[in-house]
Amino acid sequence: MVEEEPLLQMVKMSTVTESLEKVDLMYISIESTIALVSVLGNVLVVLVVYMNQALRDPTFCFIVSLALADIAVGVLVIPLAVVLSLGLSTLFYTCLFISCLLITITQSSILSLLAIAIDRFLRVKIPTRYNIIVTQRRAWVAVGLCWLISFLTGLVPMAGWHLSPPGNVSMTPIKCQFTKVMRMDYMVYFNFFVWVVVPLIIMIGLYAEIFRVICRQLNRRAEATCDSNKYYRKELKLAKSLVLVLFLFALCWLPLHIMNCIVFYCPTCNVPKIAVYVGIFMSHVNSALNPLVYAFRIQRFHDTLIHIIQRFVLCKTTSAIQGQHSPGPTTEKTQVQ
Repeated sequence: MVEEEPLLQMVKMSTVTESLEKVDLMYISIESTIALVSVLGNVLVVLVVYMNQALRDPTFCFIVSLALADIAVGVLVIPLAVVLSLGLSTLFYTCLFISCLLITITQSSILSLLAIAIDRFLRVKIPTRYNIIVTQRRAWVAVGLCWLISFLTGLVPMAGWHLSPPGNVSMTPIKCQFTKVMRMDYMVYFNFFVWVVVPLIIMIGLYAEIFRVICRQLNRRAEATCDSNKYYRKELKLAKSLVLVLFLFALCWLPLHIMNCIVFYCPTCNVPKIAVYVGIFMSHVNSALNPLVYAFRIQRFHDTLIHIIQRFVLCKTTSAIQGQHSPGPTTEKTQVQ
Protein backbone atom coordinates (compact mmCIF):
# COMPACT_ATOMS: atom_id res chain seq x y z
CA MET A 1 0.00 0.00 0.00
CA VAL A 2 2.86 2.37 0.85
CA GLU A 3 4.48 1.73 -2.55
CA GLU A 4 1.18 2.30 -4.40
CA GLU A 5 0.62 5.79 -2.94
CA PRO A 6 3.37 7.55 -4.99
CA LEU A 7 2.11 5.82 -8.14
CA LEU A 8 -1.44 6.92 -7.37
CA GLN A 9 -0.26 10.48 -6.84
CA MET A 10 1.60 10.43 -10.16
CA VAL A 11 -1.56 9.25 -11.95
CA LYS A 12 -3.60 12.02 -10.34
CA MET A 13 -0.99 14.65 -11.29
CA SER A 14 -0.96 13.34 -14.86
CA THR A 15 -4.77 13.57 -15.04
CA VAL A 16 -4.73 17.15 -13.71
CA THR A 17 -2.00 18.12 -16.20
CA GLU A 18 -3.95 16.65 -19.13
CA SER A 19 -7.08 18.50 -17.97
CA LEU A 20 -5.19 21.81 -17.81
CA GLU A 21 -3.70 21.21 -21.25
CA LYS A 22 -7.19 20.67 -22.66
CA VAL A 23 -8.33 23.95 -21.07
CA ASP A 24 -5.30 25.75 -22.57
CA LEU A 25 -5.97 24.26 -26.00
CA MET A 26 -9.62 25.27 -25.86
CA TYR A 27 -8.65 28.80 -24.77
CA ILE A 28 -6.15 29.18 -27.63
CA SER A 29 -8.71 27.90 -30.16
CA ILE A 30 -11.40 30.34 -28.99
CA GLU A 31 -8.93 33.25 -28.92
CA SER A 32 -7.76 32.43 -32.45
CA THR A 33 -11.36 32.44 -33.70
CA ILE A 34 -12.06 35.79 -32.00
CA ALA A 35 -8.87 37.26 -33.48
CA LEU A 36 -9.79 36.15 -37.00
CA VAL A 37 -13.35 37.50 -36.80
CA SER A 38 -12.16 40.75 -35.20
CA VAL A 39 -9.52 41.42 -37.85
CA LEU A 40 -11.77 40.54 -40.81
CA GLY A 41 -14.74 42.53 -39.50
CA ASN A 42 -12.77 45.64 -38.67
CA VAL A 43 -10.75 45.54 -41.90
CA LEU A 44 -14.12 45.61 -43.68
CA VAL A 45 -15.08 48.66 -41.61
CA VAL A 46 -11.96 50.55 -42.74
CA LEU A 47 -12.40 49.37 -46.34
CA VAL A 48 -16.05 50.46 -46.49
CA VAL A 49 -15.26 53.93 -45.12
CA TYR A 50 -12.37 54.24 -47.59
CA MET A 51 -14.51 53.30 -50.59
CA ASN A 52 -17.59 55.37 -49.68
CA GLN A 53 -16.92 59.11 -49.65
CA ALA A 54 -20.33 59.74 -48.06
CA LEU A 55 -19.02 58.09 -44.89
CA ARG A 56 -15.92 60.28 -44.57
CA ASP A 57 -17.17 62.67 -41.90
CA PRO A 58 -15.96 63.36 -38.32
CA THR A 59 -18.16 60.62 -36.89
CA PHE A 60 -16.39 57.97 -38.93
CA CYS A 61 -12.99 59.21 -37.75
CA PHE A 62 -13.91 57.72 -34.37
CA ILE A 63 -15.34 54.58 -35.95
CA VAL A 64 -12.15 54.05 -37.98
CA SER A 65 -10.08 54.66 -34.83
CA LEU A 66 -12.15 52.05 -33.01
CA ALA A 67 -11.74 49.65 -35.94
CA LEU A 68 -7.94 50.13 -35.94
CA ALA A 69 -7.83 49.51 -32.19
CA ASP A 70 -9.88 46.36 -32.64
CA ILE A 71 -7.65 45.21 -35.50
CA ALA A 72 -4.70 45.65 -33.13
CA VAL A 73 -6.57 43.53 -30.58
CA GLY A 74 -6.83 40.73 -33.12
CA VAL A 75 -3.30 41.08 -34.49
CA LEU A 76 -1.34 41.88 -31.32
CA VAL A 77 -3.33 41.63 -28.09
CA ILE A 78 -4.81 38.17 -28.57
CA PRO A 79 -1.54 36.52 -29.76
CA LEU A 80 0.33 38.17 -26.86
CA ALA A 81 -2.38 37.04 -24.44
CA VAL A 82 -1.89 33.48 -25.71
CA VAL A 83 1.87 33.84 -25.20
CA LEU A 84 1.28 34.93 -21.60
CA SER A 85 -1.07 32.01 -21.03
CA LEU A 86 1.64 29.58 -22.18
CA GLY A 87 4.12 31.05 -19.69
CA LEU A 88 7.12 31.24 -22.04
CA SER A 89 10.53 32.10 -20.58
CA THR A 90 11.49 35.77 -21.11
CA LEU A 91 13.32 38.57 -19.34
CA PHE A 92 11.32 40.34 -16.63
CA TYR A 93 11.00 43.70 -18.41
CA THR A 94 10.21 42.01 -21.73
CA CYS A 95 7.30 40.27 -20.05
CA LEU A 96 6.28 43.54 -18.37
CA PHE A 97 6.32 45.40 -21.70
CA ILE A 98 4.16 42.71 -23.33
CA SER A 99 1.66 43.02 -20.47
CA CYS A 100 1.65 46.83 -20.78
CA LEU A 101 1.07 46.54 -24.52
CA LEU A 102 -2.06 44.47 -23.86
CA ILE A 103 -3.43 47.18 -21.58
CA THR A 104 -2.47 50.00 -23.98
CA ILE A 105 -4.29 48.61 -27.01
CA THR A 106 -7.39 47.50 -25.14
CA GLN A 107 -7.45 50.92 -23.43
CA SER A 108 -7.50 52.64 -26.82
CA SER A 109 -10.56 50.57 -27.72
CA ILE A 110 -12.37 51.69 -24.56
CA LEU A 111 -11.50 55.35 -25.17
CA SER A 112 -12.71 55.05 -28.77
CA LEU A 113 -16.03 53.74 -27.46
CA LEU A 114 -16.22 56.75 -25.16
CA ALA A 115 -15.36 59.13 -28.01
CA ILE A 116 -18.17 57.70 -30.13
CA ALA A 117 -20.59 58.09 -27.21
CA ILE A 118 -19.57 61.75 -26.84
CA ASP A 119 -19.90 62.29 -30.58
CA ARG A 120 -23.41 60.80 -30.61
CA PHE A 121 -24.32 62.93 -27.61
CA LEU A 122 -23.21 66.11 -29.38
CA ARG A 123 -25.08 65.10 -32.55
CA VAL A 124 -28.33 64.72 -30.61
CA LYS A 125 -27.81 67.55 -28.13
CA ILE A 126 -26.69 70.29 -30.55
CA PRO A 127 -27.73 69.14 -34.05
CA THR A 128 -27.65 72.64 -35.55
CA ARG A 129 -24.16 73.46 -34.29
CA TYR A 130 -22.68 69.97 -34.50
CA ASN A 131 -21.04 70.44 -37.93
CA ILE A 132 -19.48 73.71 -36.76
CA ILE A 133 -18.08 72.36 -33.49
CA VAL A 134 -17.15 68.83 -34.54
CA THR A 135 -14.95 69.30 -37.61
CA GLN A 136 -12.95 66.51 -39.20
CA ARG A 137 -9.70 68.10 -38.04
CA ARG A 138 -10.88 68.27 -34.43
CA ALA A 139 -12.11 64.70 -34.67
CA TRP A 140 -8.67 63.46 -35.73
CA VAL A 141 -7.09 65.48 -32.91
CA ALA A 142 -9.45 63.73 -30.50
CA VAL A 143 -8.46 60.37 -32.01
CA GLY A 144 -4.79 61.22 -31.48
CA LEU A 145 -5.49 62.17 -27.85
CA CYS A 146 -7.28 58.84 -27.29
CA TRP A 147 -4.25 56.90 -28.49
CA LEU A 148 -1.79 59.12 -26.60
CA ILE A 149 -3.71 58.69 -23.33
CA SER A 150 -3.88 54.95 -23.96
CA PHE A 151 -0.12 54.68 -24.32
CA LEU A 152 0.58 56.87 -21.28
CA THR A 153 -1.80 54.96 -19.00
CA GLY A 154 -0.82 51.55 -20.36
CA LEU A 155 2.92 52.15 -19.90
CA VAL A 156 2.61 53.40 -16.30
CA PRO A 157 3.89 50.04 -14.90
CA MET A 158 7.11 50.47 -16.92
CA ALA A 159 7.80 53.56 -14.79
CA GLY A 160 7.92 51.46 -11.63
CA TRP A 161 4.36 50.43 -10.70
CA HIS A 162 5.06 46.71 -11.10
CA LEU A 163 6.08 43.69 -9.08
CA SER A 164 9.75 43.30 -8.18
CA PRO A 165 11.83 40.93 -10.34
CA PRO A 166 12.75 37.59 -8.68
CA GLY A 167 15.69 38.28 -6.38
CA ASN A 168 15.64 41.88 -7.69
CA VAL A 169 17.60 40.67 -10.74
CA SER A 170 15.85 41.92 -13.88
CA MET A 171 18.17 40.04 -16.27
CA THR A 172 17.14 36.62 -14.95
CA PRO A 173 14.67 34.84 -17.27
CA ILE A 174 11.24 34.21 -15.74
CA LYS A 175 8.14 32.30 -16.73
CA CYS A 176 6.23 35.13 -18.38
CA GLN A 177 2.77 35.46 -16.86
CA PHE A 178 0.67 38.58 -16.40
CA THR A 179 0.24 38.12 -12.65
CA LYS A 180 4.01 37.70 -12.11
CA VAL A 181 4.87 41.19 -13.38
CA MET A 182 1.72 43.31 -12.95
CA ARG A 183 0.58 44.62 -9.58
CA MET A 184 -3.08 44.10 -8.77
CA ASP A 185 -3.44 47.51 -7.12
CA TYR A 186 -2.58 49.08 -10.49
CA MET A 187 -5.09 46.85 -12.27
CA VAL A 188 -7.88 47.48 -9.73
CA TYR A 189 -7.46 51.09 -8.61
CA PHE A 190 -5.93 52.67 -11.72
CA ASN A 191 -6.91 50.54 -14.70
CA PHE A 192 -10.37 49.41 -13.53
CA PHE A 193 -11.75 52.16 -11.30
CA VAL A 194 -10.27 55.08 -13.27
CA TRP A 195 -10.19 53.83 -16.86
CA VAL A 196 -13.13 51.43 -16.99
CA VAL A 197 -15.63 52.42 -14.29
CA VAL A 198 -15.32 56.16 -14.93
CA PRO A 199 -15.83 55.88 -18.74
CA LEU A 200 -18.73 53.50 -18.08
CA ILE A 201 -20.39 56.01 -15.72
CA ILE A 202 -19.81 58.82 -18.23
CA MET A 203 -21.37 56.75 -21.02
CA ILE A 204 -24.37 55.92 -18.84
CA GLY A 205 -24.83 59.64 -18.20
CA LEU A 206 -24.42 60.52 -21.87
CA TYR A 207 -26.85 57.86 -23.03
CA ALA A 208 -29.37 58.83 -20.34
CA GLU A 209 -29.28 62.40 -21.60
CA ILE A 210 -29.54 61.20 -25.20
CA PHE A 211 -32.69 59.24 -24.33
CA ARG A 212 -34.12 62.27 -22.55
CA VAL A 213 -33.51 64.50 -25.57
CA ILE A 214 -34.87 61.87 -27.99
CA CYS A 215 -38.06 61.41 -25.93
CA ARG A 216 -38.57 65.15 -25.80
CA GLN A 217 -38.06 65.48 -29.55
CA LEU A 218 -40.34 62.51 -30.24
CA ASN A 219 -43.17 64.13 -28.28
CA ARG A 220 -42.75 67.40 -30.13
CA ARG A 221 -42.51 65.72 -33.54
CA ALA A 222 -45.54 63.58 -32.79
CA GLU A 223 -47.60 66.73 -32.21
CA ALA A 224 -46.20 68.59 -35.23
CA THR A 225 -46.27 66.01 -38.04
CA CYS A 226 -48.51 63.28 -39.40
CA ASP A 227 -45.50 61.09 -40.15
CA SER A 228 -44.81 60.42 -36.48
CA ASN A 229 -44.89 56.61 -36.76
CA LYS A 230 -41.95 56.56 -39.16
CA TYR A 231 -40.05 59.00 -36.99
CA TYR A 232 -40.75 56.87 -33.90
CA ARG A 233 -39.40 53.77 -35.62
CA LYS A 234 -36.21 55.56 -36.66
CA GLU A 235 -35.55 56.97 -33.21
CA LEU A 236 -36.46 53.70 -31.52
CA LYS A 237 -33.88 51.87 -33.64
CA LEU A 238 -31.30 54.41 -32.57
CA ALA A 239 -32.27 54.04 -28.90
CA LYS A 240 -31.94 50.23 -29.11
CA SER A 241 -28.48 50.60 -30.67
CA LEU A 242 -27.35 52.85 -27.83
CA VAL A 243 -28.61 50.40 -25.21
CA LEU A 244 -26.85 47.56 -27.03
CA VAL A 245 -23.58 49.50 -27.09
CA LEU A 246 -23.67 50.12 -23.35
CA PHE A 247 -24.81 46.57 -22.54
CA LEU A 248 -22.08 44.88 -24.62
CA PHE A 249 -19.40 47.12 -23.17
CA ALA A 250 -20.37 46.22 -19.60
CA LEU A 251 -20.99 42.55 -20.41
CA CYS A 252 -17.62 42.04 -22.10
CA TRP A 253 -15.33 44.01 -19.81
CA LEU A 254 -16.68 43.77 -16.27
CA PRO A 255 -16.21 40.00 -15.59
CA LEU A 256 -12.42 40.07 -15.98
CA HIS A 257 -12.03 43.20 -13.86
CA ILE A 258 -14.33 41.81 -11.18
CA MET A 259 -12.11 38.71 -11.00
CA ASN A 260 -9.07 41.00 -10.59
CA CYS A 261 -10.87 42.69 -7.70
CA ILE A 262 -11.57 39.30 -6.09
CA VAL A 263 -7.90 38.33 -6.36
CA PHE A 264 -6.80 41.70 -4.96
CA TYR A 265 -9.25 42.02 -2.07
CA CYS A 266 -9.35 38.31 -1.22
CA PRO A 267 -5.88 36.77 -1.78
CA THR A 268 -7.00 33.46 -0.30
CA CYS A 269 -9.92 33.13 -2.74
CA ASN A 270 -9.32 30.78 -5.65
CA VAL A 271 -10.50 31.96 -9.07
CA PRO A 272 -10.73 28.96 -11.46
CA LYS A 273 -8.39 29.12 -14.42
CA ILE A 274 -11.23 28.48 -16.86
CA ALA A 275 -13.12 31.45 -15.37
CA VAL A 276 -10.11 33.68 -16.01
CA TYR A 277 -9.96 32.45 -19.61
CA VAL A 278 -13.67 33.16 -20.11
CA GLY A 279 -13.18 36.67 -18.74
CA ILE A 280 -10.22 37.31 -21.05
CA PHE A 281 -11.88 36.21 -24.27
CA MET A 282 -15.10 38.03 -23.34
CA SER A 283 -13.11 41.26 -23.19
CA HIS A 284 -11.57 40.43 -26.55
CA VAL A 285 -14.84 39.45 -28.20
CA ASN A 286 -16.04 43.04 -27.77
CA SER A 287 -13.64 43.96 -30.57
CA ALA A 288 -15.33 41.46 -32.88
CA LEU A 289 -18.80 42.79 -32.00
CA ASN A 290 -18.01 46.47 -32.49
CA PRO A 291 -18.27 46.44 -36.32
CA LEU A 292 -21.77 44.96 -36.03
CA VAL A 293 -22.92 47.49 -33.43
CA TYR A 294 -21.40 50.66 -34.83
CA ALA A 295 -21.14 50.13 -38.54
CA PHE A 296 -23.33 47.47 -40.10
CA ARG A 297 -26.56 49.00 -38.78
CA ILE A 298 -26.07 51.95 -41.15
CA GLN A 299 -27.90 51.47 -44.45
CA ARG A 300 -25.21 53.09 -46.59
CA PHE A 301 -22.66 50.84 -44.91
CA HIS A 302 -24.74 47.79 -45.83
CA ASP A 303 -24.93 48.94 -49.45
CA THR A 304 -21.19 49.55 -49.71
CA LEU A 305 -20.40 46.22 -48.05
CA ILE A 306 -22.64 44.37 -50.49
CA HIS A 307 -20.93 46.24 -53.34
CA ILE A 308 -17.51 45.13 -52.07
CA ILE A 309 -18.61 41.49 -51.77
CA GLN A 310 -20.16 41.45 -55.22
CA ARG A 311 -17.18 43.14 -56.84
CA PHE A 312 -14.21 41.50 -55.11
CA VAL A 313 -15.65 38.17 -53.92
CA LEU A 314 -18.26 37.32 -56.55
CA CYS A 315 -16.23 39.13 -59.26
CA LYS A 316 -19.22 40.94 -60.75
CA THR A 317 -18.68 43.92 -63.04
CA THR A 318 -19.54 47.46 -61.98
CA SER A 319 -22.32 47.72 -64.57
CA ALA A 320 -23.94 44.50 -63.32
CA ILE A 321 -23.81 45.72 -59.73
CA GLN A 322 -25.30 49.09 -60.66
CA GLY A 323 -28.09 47.33 -62.50
CA GLN A 324 -29.05 45.43 -59.34
CA HIS A 325 -28.54 48.19 -56.77
CA SER A 326 -28.69 51.76 -57.95
CA PRO A 327 -27.05 54.05 -55.38
CA GLY A 328 -29.49 56.45 -53.77
CA PRO A 329 -28.81 59.93 -52.51
CA THR A 330 -27.19 60.48 -49.14
CA THR A 331 -29.88 60.85 -46.51
CA GLU A 332 -30.04 61.04 -42.75
CA LYS A 333 -29.75 57.26 -42.65
CA THR A 334 -26.14 57.52 -43.78
CA GLN A 335 -25.27 59.45 -40.68
CA VAL A 336 -24.67 58.01 -37.25
CA GLN A 337 -27.27 59.79 -35.18
